[in-house]
Amino acid sequence: MATSLTSAFSPEILRQHGLTPDEYEKIRQLLGGREPTLTELGIFSVMWSEHCSYKSSRVHLKRLPTRSKRVLQGPGENAGIIDIGDGWACAFKIESHNHPSFIEPFQGATTGVGGILRDIFTMGARPVAVMDSLRFGPIVASQTGPLPDVSRKEVHRNHSILEGVVSGVASYGNCFGVPNLGGETKFESCYSGNPLVNAFALGLVRKNEIFYARAAGEGNPVIYVGAKTGRDGIHGATMASEEFSEASEAKRPNVQVGDPFLEKLLLEACLEAMQTGAIVGIQDMGAAGLTCSTCEMGGRGHVGIEIELDRVPQRETGMTPYEIMLSESQERMLLVAQKGREQEVFRVFEKWGLDAVEVGKVTRDNKLRVLEHGKVVAEIPNQALTDDAPVYKRPLARWEPPVSREMPESARARRAERSSGNFTSTLKQLLASPNICGKRWVWQQYDHMVQTNTVEAPGAGDAGVIRIKGSQRGLAMALDGNGRWCYLDPRLGAMHAVAEAARKVACSGATPVGATNCLNFGNPEKPHIMWQFSQTVDGMTKACEELEIPITGGNVSFYNETLGEGIYPTPVLGVVGILEDVHKTAKMHFASGAERTIVLLRGADSGDITDAESEFGSSEYAKEILGTVWGYPPVLDLETEAALQKAVIELIGAGLVDSVHDCSEGGLAVALTEKAFPTGVGVLVNLASDGLPPDFVLFGEDASRIILSCDPKNVERIQSVAEKNRIAAVVIGETVPDRIEIAIDGRAVISTPVADLRESYETALESALRTDPELVAAD
Repeated sequence: MATSLTSAFSPEILRQHGLTPDEYEKIRQLLGGREPTLTELGIFSVMWSEHCSYKSSRVHLKRLPTRSKRVLQGPGENAGIIDIGDGWACAFKIESHNHPSFIEPFQGATTGVGGILRDIFTMGARPVAVMDSLRFGPIVASQTGPLPDVSRKEVHRNHSILEGVVSGVASYGNCFGVPNLGGETKFESCYSGNPLVNAFALGLVRKNEIFYARAAGEGNPVIYVGAKTGRDGIHGATMASEEFSEASEAKRPNVQVGDPFLEKLLLEACLEAMQTGAIVGIQDMGAAGLTCSTCEMGGRGHVGIEIELDRVPQRETGMTPYEIMLSESQERMLLVAQKGREQEVFRVFEKWGLDAVEVGKVTRDNKLRVLEHGKVVAEIPNQALTDDAPVYKRPLARWEPPVSREMPESARARRAERSSGNFTSTLKQLLASPNICGKRWVWQQYDHMVQTNTVEAPGAGDAGVIRIKGSQRGLAMALDGNGRWCYLDPRLGAMHAVAEAARKVACSGATPVGATNCLNFGNPEKPHIMWQFSQTVDGMTKACEELEIPITGGNVSFYNETLGEGIYPTPVLGVVGILEDVHKTAKMHFASGAERTIVLLRGADSGDITDAESEFGSSEYAKEILGTVWGYPPVLDLETEAALQKAVIELIGAGLVDSVHDCSEGGLAVALTEKAFPTGVGVLVNLASDGLPPDFVLFGEDASRIILSCDPKNVERIQSVAEKNRIAAVVIGETVPDRIEIAIDGRAVISTPVADLRESYETALESALRTDPELVAAD
């Protein structure tokens, strides 16, 4: 039996491994009172890290709804799986790669995409689409009003991180050969030191061909396949479980290096090997590498795994057991095969030019046993690494954001300066703001047509849509999150994230059937952060229950803080929906040709002026035009939201509408102009003020609103469907050639050619990235 050379590790060694003295004492108890070896200490370090163990979040995540008649696999596996009918299922999941993407943007993003793709094909599913939710610090040199100015150095760094991340996402997905259907790209000051890179992937699998990460069968061989093991990524999981400091740049070796071409070979080899029938279980070597794959496969199957490190393919010499077990080198998998059928597996991987080596065997003692040169260097019960990992019910402390709940005088003064009644220039300014402007510069770098299944590409609709080949059915997927709204009210902001992602899917004509979440937060050891987290889980739970959308899995990313400053609480929701007839998918933009009637579907009237004023402070207009933030997110009635989504799905399925667009950031004025850009078809619209000021009417972000266009003769039927679902369908205008003409109570407030607004919208992001902030400041 392995023994330690010393009686204990120093406090500094424990700190470097992210372990507390109490956790170390628990390790000794789980090992029968003995001291761990250094290799065992490293194994406990990664498996008990926040990234792998969910030790701070597990008590809260149990509240999420995870079941429905369609759920085949909920949380606990590499990906969730939903039954989509006709013998098919879809596997999907979202994961974060935030910390690596700050340290090394390109490689951090590539390996984030690579990791989520492996999670999908580990289940036996072929990846058919990806999306990404990206958040960065400001990319312009200064901001108006009381919001903090942004230094030129900070802007330069944010440009570099943005360009590296987008290039990395594009590089891996394009080379691997999976279409990227878009997602979201947002900018806030709090993400300057902590960019968020959340990757969402979806794959298709036959219901009777799903694989699981469970070992079984005493004596069955354990087979290592894929890339060789190197020293990259060691302690990557531990790094992702701590805050950033000024020394974080030195952690580049903790960032893995990806090879998308090798991963493509690994995909094909794994799917082919699965078809032989010789595979018992399969697990991706992701966070914590060989450590995680061995103990988790054994733990799920209630068996042990013994491996001999001398057999592990290595690309560097002199690697220690500690380094081999903790390496997070990419494009590697661990298989358990049926004894006697090893050669069938080896032949498949030899055909694809990949390493496939028997490195161990399944045992019945429920322990992870690691040998080097025939000598045991680590022997740990699987349960000690998984079920017995610490679970913390951390203290919660209610928190109020340091902003006014009422409109500040500075905002009133700025509104007074803009009270001329003409909002054309204001709309142009808002359309060029970073969160609203067109993201063509981002998504044009992605291949969105590879595999030839794409129906709705980036920019064409609120959701991405793919067809299921061999049928007329399709799948829609969408991402959404609003960190600023969760900052103002975590519970309400989380409800909006679920509702908005589901609404985007519904706007394609698909019925939302499942969701996955990526929960990005600061340091969980701070009581107010855990309060934000708990409130967010409550909000998601409420929305998912009301909208009947189960959570099938996801990811928690804590410690998104730099020098003690945390990000906004940022839950990102990925929702998947089923389209019974992919040919009926709704487009976002106005169709060219005959004049169409424009209808606003809405769940409820705007509130009184006091409520509207409070909610307006959370809008993009407040932040970008008035230069400050206050108040609360818009009120959200989930019963009304469910009715709205049901109605729009029915209208699209019945062929009653030509175009559909969710109304969100920037309000009605932005949504109407976004519908006009692709074809150049404009609008002649008259909105009712309902007693509200014109800027509230144009740019307020009330919940549960969708803009439709239709043949005039369909208006009555649309209103009938709306009335049946107890929502309003209000005719607000008609399409016209080439111009945006918007009036309120008959008085013109916006009048301009579509082309003028399109120029601002389409060029703003690239112009910001190509502009030297020092020159802007000098002006």
